Amino acid sequence: MQKQHFAIPGIILGCVVFGLGSLIVAHVPVGAYAIAFWRLLIASVIFFLLAKHFHQRLPKSKKAISYALISGVFLAFDLAFWHESVYAVGPGISTLLNSLQIFFLAAISFFYFKEKQSIIQLISLVLAIIGVYFITGSEFSYNEHALWGFFTGILSSLLLALSMVFIRKTHEIEPIPIFPMMLLISLAGAIILIPPSLLFNAENLFPTTSIDWLWVFIYGAVMQCFAWGMIAYCVPLLSLALTGLLLLSEPIAALIIDYSVLDKPINLLQWVGAVITMLAIYLGSVSSQPKKAKLCQVKQ
Repeated sequence: MQKQHFAIPGIILGCVVFGLGSLIVAHVPVGAYAIAFWRLLIASVIFFLLAKHFHQRLPKSKKAISYALISGVFLAFDLAFWHESVYAVGPGISTLLNSLQIFFLAAISFFYFKEKQSIIQLISLVLAIIGVYFITGSEFSYNEHALWGFFTGILSSLLLALSMVFIRKTHEIEPIPIFPMMLLISLAGAIILIPPSLLFNAENLFPTTSIDWLWVFIYGAVMQCFAWGMIAYCVPLLSLALTGLLLLSEPIAALIIDYSVLDKPINLLQWVGAVITMLAIYLGSVSSQPKKAKLCQVKQ
């Protein structure tokens, strides 16, 4: 019972911290691929130390290891494209678009895992389309980078969904403790990001000041390890409906930060679109099957 009382503020704290991570992305002068590389590299070191400390071992199955590594590759480019979307349309809208991964999970579950979709899920998809349409209308009228921001934001949500699918496939082969799993995912992601970081972010590959290095370390240690760990710990302690509602605190926090701290112009129609989209995400999450919900426990 004490754990359940802790779970609600815990998951909200984790989501808000994730939202604060977008501020680091927006302000630290490091490229989209490069900051994703540093985030995953720092997380790799931390998860390695945690796995050693708690005596959690890597899986024995080579296939399970391969699936975990593939999940890391998808997560790496999910982060990179989410960062591109943050630069183009701001943390709030980009985080909201990234949260649309629930619909890609539903599509993958339908076409690959042959899971039936409920009426509520179909309604939530229609609402999401309406909500995104409301958000995009005004953005395209004044933001020349809007198309790139929306494309990369939605693409990041697809890649996040694929990363979650391979986490599921990994556990189907062999159950893996949390720290070795995240070590494999983070390490694979960091390695795969080396070539694009050198190719596209050669001029802003490294943080330029000690303060920027500190923020990058915080981004990897706090957002990738602490916040994710907080959410992963709290999600199983709550009902699916309550979990879906609380997870919306991440895009809400990002939108508020975007509007109040970064002074991004968000008009009434876009706020309405954001509310409709978050309602759609909530309906889509609570109508998911329990086994699909396990896929949704890993966030940005």
